[in-house]
Amino acid sequence: MAESLLFSLAESFIGKVASRAVEEASLALGVYDDLRDIKNKASLIKAVLLDAEQKQQKNHLLREWLGQIKRVFNDAEDVIDDFECEALRKHVVNTSGSIGRKVRRYCSSSNPLVYRLKMAHKIKDIKERFIEVAADRLNFGLQINESDNRVVQRREMTHSHVNESNVIGREHDKQQIIDLLLQDDGDKSLSVIPIVGIGGLRKTTLAKCVFNDKSVVDSFPLKMWVCVSDDFELKHLLIKILNSASASNSNQENFDVDQLQSHLRNKLFGQKFLLVLDDVWNKDRAKWEELKDIIQGVAGTEGSKVLVTTRSHNVADVMRTTSPHILKDLSEKDSLSVFVKWAFKDGEAEKYPELVEIGKEIVQKCGRLPLALRTLGSSLFLKYDIKDWEFVRDNEIWNSPEKDDHILPAIKLSYDQLPSYLKSCFACFSLFEKDFVFSNFHVTELWAALGFLPSPKKGQTIDDIVNQLLHDLMSISFLQDFVDFGNNACIFKLHDLVHDLALYVAKDEFQLVKLHNKKIFENVLHLSFIENDLLGQTSVPTRLRTILFPIGANNKAFLYTLVSRCKFLRILQITNSTYVSLPQSIGKLKHLRCLNLECNKELKSLPNSVCKLQNLHILKLNGCTNLQTLPNGIGNLISLRQLYITTMQSNFPDKEIAKLTSLEFISVSSCDYLESLFEGIQLPNLKMLMVISCGNLKSLPFHAIPNLESFFFGNCNKMKFLLDHDSDFSNLKLKFLCLGSLPQLVSFPQWLQGCVTTLQSLVLQDCDNLEELPEWLSTLICLKAIDIVECPKLVSLPDNLHQLKNLEYLKIEGCDELCRRYHPKVGKDWHKISHIKQVIIETPELED
Repeated sequence: MAESLLFSLAESFIGKVASRAVEEASLALGVYDDLRDIKNKASLIKAVLLDAEQKQQKNHLLREWLGQIKRVFNDAEDVIDDFECEALRKHVVNTSGSIGRKVRRYCSSSNPLVYRLKMAHKIKDIKERFIEVAADRLNFGLQINESDNRVVQRREMTHSHVNESNVIGREHDKQQIIDLLLQDDGDKSLSVIPIVGIGGLRKTTLAKCVFNDKSVVDSFPLKMWVCVSDDFELKHLLIKILNSASASNSNQENFDVDQLQSHLRNKLFGQKFLLVLDDVWNKDRAKWEELKDIIQGVAGTEGSKVLVTTRSHNVADVMRTTSPHILKDLSEKDSLSVFVKWAFKDGEAEKYPELVEIGKEIVQKCGRLPLALRTLGSSLFLKYDIKDWEFVRDNEIWNSPEKDDHILPAIKLSYDQLPSYLKSCFACFSLFEKDFVFSNFHVTELWAALGFLPSPKKGQTIDDIVNQLLHDLMSISFLQDFVDFGNNACIFKLHDLVHDLALYVAKDEFQLVKLHNKKIFENVLHLSFIENDLLGQTSVPTRLRTILFPIGANNKAFLYTLVSRCKFLRILQITNSTYVSLPQSIGKLKHLRCLNLECNKELKSLPNSVCKLQNLHILKLNGCTNLQTLPNGIGNLISLRQLYITTMQSNFPDKEIAKLTSLEFISVSSCDYLESLFEGIQLPNLKMLMVISCGNLKSLPFHAIPNLESFFFGNCNKMKFLLDHDSDFSNLKLKFLCLGSLPQLVSFPQWLQGCVTTLQSLVLQDCDNLEELPEWLSTLICLKAIDIVECPKLVSLPDNLHQLKNLEYLKIEGCDELCRRYHPKVGKDWHKISHIKQVIIETPELED
């Protein structure tokens, strides 16, 4: 189905060919006329792609033609990108290269004469292929439609922590499950209660409502929530349970199973707990009994319960100790209520009786599934043309064999109505497992590096565009557990069935390689490996654009082969590996936009050839604690926008960094020997700075970063001036501030008042001695989110928080007194924060 992503690819390609940089390069190389012909043929093809997308299911030859077009466009894009690569390389050589380097370049394969002949040959080949496939379009009787006018109608932002007003028709189910949890079983055995139902019934949402109900909160001092999905390996489950049981997640990956068992038993000892295992697929009784024996064997667990959500009756039979709660579809009345709630603004349905009548027919086709009703209703939001509603009601997808692929027709239909560029972005989610927690930073890296983002409008940044696209996907209910922190910062997950849709629409072009799906598709462009054992078991296509290595990668031969063969990579991710070095040939990956080397703790050096990657936008070296120094010539990475650094060097390469005029984000973490940053330089374009765990860092001249918007600061004990009340940072106009691991912070720094008209998000974490928040906090009129974690001496919030009219999100975790005082509905000071849309209070644990 990746052909459905073609229109966006064609639009992006035509834009590149028409760009001034490519036009100048084509004139210099003598291929201007050929490129003009390519652009014209590409435009002819693009004009019929939207119609072809609608008709391909019924026409095998049409699907074959679209496959050919995809290959031509991808190959052509590589050639056009080569122009940009060469222009950047030439700029670096001309501005900073020595005479010797220029002579070597002339004598090498990259000299202008050799390059001109090579590119002229490639352009002529691409031109012939375009002429051929463009002529074939006449064989299919396709309608011309040169622009994709589909848009997503945006509604007011919602969240999905637990908003019970959005849970319709489940009151009886909720009470039945609560009764099962609270009943006295009369013995010491662990009670396991499954919630069983097909996908889309919103079992997880129902379980969340139960999990946060006051009677359940009062009855279970310790509550744990674990997303299981396909992974029922004992070690992984123990880590997840421990992390859920603890306010602060420590790194337990290096513990063996016996150590994890011991930790868990200590954590659960003497406590009555509720454990939710969400989305379980395991049917192996032995695996369940192994886990059950561990958690059941803890003294003092009388009355403890396990609540399980699953689609499978067989799973429920393996795990249950009581009859499962079978979740059924909604009643006809409740189904229509859900659909109407998401299709109309409050109270508007009665103005459109004709649309409501069509809606009743759509509800029947949705099978009364809450997810389908919500998704399809959202796709019709603010659409009042009866033809739009009839299109949904009468669509052929309701009778499509796609039902056999476990894809809900309702969410596939919602996907079909998305703009083409948003479909390409959505397909990227298929590279990650179910229940993966995404952040806006994560998806920005992917979408920007792969060229999937639409061109920015005047005054728009890349972050603005990504924020818009995520809100569009949220508006049609494709994203869940969405937390908006302000300043374009957010986290979210995908519903399982939406993840299934991503896998379906992206197949053949995007692939998540698993143990049961080892074979790599011939035409795949984007690969993600889950297990280290899968590396090297099969050859990979040479035209790969993306490869995401699994955590703990250690197959050196595979890495070296891949880097030497896959010349067109845009994204290379190798994290938490055991590699000591990288191949010198990495410098030949001139198309590379994102190189993620996070947490490679064995990595001691980078080849200087990395600095030949002039197209690189993102370089991540954070967590590389044995990296001796940054590579020489890092100032040549003139396209770099984000730089994450962990290094053992004591001198920061300020002058080299100053050459990176596109740099917008710098992270400096765990640089134990570093004493200063940004000495004698200016970084006017820097918007975000993270300085974490740099124990010897003494100075940070904020005048060097006058346009800073986001600042993350923590565990830098020699930079006490930042916390002094007399410090003058009046020029700072921050939108996001995170202060963490600061035991010396007792009261709030006064200089923050300078951000009264700009600050949107405030995060306080691990400030052990922070005793109070100032009353003037209420003057931060733009404040949208507050996150307070592990600040045990903080016992109250300012009384005037109600004055913060824009405050929509408040999270308190690991602060016992705060959690008790402000706990939803039951805390004595709950009324002071009850106006906030989304409040997350982590229940304090009892003393061990």
